[in-house]
Amino acid sequence: MKIAVINGSPKGEYSITLQTVRYLQRKFPEHEFCVLNAGQKIKSLEKNFSEAKTLLESCEAVIFSYPVYTFLAPSQLHRFIELVKQSGVDLKGKFATQISTSKHFYDITAHKYIEENSLDLGMRYIRGLSADMEDLLSEKGRCDAEKFFNYFLWSAEQGVWAEKQEENDCYTQIAATVPENECEKAEKDVVIITDNTDAESNLCKMIGRFRAVLPYKTRIVNISELALSGGCLGCFRCAVSEKCIYKDGFDSFLRENIQKADSIVYAFSVSDHSMGSRFKMYDDRNFCNGHRTVTVGMPVGYLVSGNYSAENNLKTVVEARCETGGNFLSGVATDERDTDKQIDSLAKSLAYALENKHTTPQNFWGVGGMKIFRDLIYQMRGMMKADHRFYKKQGIYDFPQKKKLTSMKMYLVGALLSNEKVLSKVGNKMNEGMLMPYNKLFEKMDKEKK
Repeated sequence: MKIAVINGSPKGEYSITLQTVRYLQRKFPEHEFCVLNAGQKIKSLEKNFSEAKTLLESCEAVIFSYPVYTFLAPSQLHRFIELVKQSGVDLKGKFATQISTSKHFYDITAHKYIEENSLDLGMRYIRGLSADMEDLLSEKGRCDAEKFFNYFLWSAEQGVWAEKQEENDCYTQIAATVPENECEKAEKDVVIITDNTDAESNLCKMIGRFRAVLPYKTRIVNISELALSGGCLGCFRCAVSEKCIYKDGFDSFLRENIQKADSIVYAFSVSDHSMGSRFKMYDDRNFCNGHRTVTVGMPVGYLVSGNYSAENNLKTVVEARCETGGNFLSGVATDERDTDKQIDSLAKSLAYALENKHTTPQNFWGVGGMKIFRDLIYQMRGMMKADHRFYKKQGIYDFPQKKKLTSMKMYLVGALLSNEKVLSKVGNKMNEGMLMPYNKLFEKMDKEKK
């Protein structure tokens, strides 16, 4: 596959983000990575866009590579996208994804910006990689980068991507009959949680199709049938004992019948801009787990009936739930249009995640949310004893981050940046110094190949 890498960093070859691309070039030599330093060359591209147009027309896929600047991509990449649209280059049907580096501060809005513009151009968008600036220097970070690219290749091959949907589309009624699944596997436990009570509803038919096309056995937990004594009272008794004050047995049922599953799929109809009061009661009663991410690593999916595309707040809640919980969001299938295709894509993506133990780095919602919980639980550890034990065991208490060597380096960099005479002599040596650990990694990889 020929891949156009649009490097949006004004630093060009010195971009930290671009080092992830260099790593992938070495790990996947069978693919052609063609880098255009668009951020650095934006002035010349404004005068002559032919180089970029030729590359974009000849490639099969585009990777937007950039650092997150102030909630979004750098202005140079914004300008490049404007030039793409003005040039009239046809990108319809080409694959698009992205790689960003940041400290995860609003990487979500930066990624959504690239996604929306890719869809404007008629591209087949596949979820990108949001990495910390130093991730590539760790084994886990390199593993995450490889997982991302393998998932990208798999999605392109299997036809699992996002497509632009027009607003106010009529709902697509799905067929009452579904294909029989001839390759059902029994070694995974997938639980479908729903509050549906109408056997003739669109949601019920969606559940039926999903169960038929997923290559794993599924079971349904209908929360409308659970004898819940009431909603969460906020009494915090469970913070110490891990047991709910209600005697309806829900806490035990949750831990034994749901949290031990390999994957969870939520199926609901949009109600009053949410999942409905019954689902909210179910969610609130999950607080018997406190702030413990007990399902981390578990892939999650959603089947949604209703005008989901118009519910921006609900979409945020769905993604943020997964990010905070450390769950891979395999997809959201709706009945707004192309329902069968959406359900089939969700089933494929969920199966891939199960078979490959696929996870992604947490973005701003996940990182920021856990830092808030981390500080809260530590401060209230005398009361929230169960949470405190869990956070200690999982290494979530990552403060104080002394890192004395890193701090000393930053003092040195600060001194250099504040001295104009030194800066004029240093030139690009500072950028070269930042890339030294990455170059050592690549040299090691090249030697191992030989």
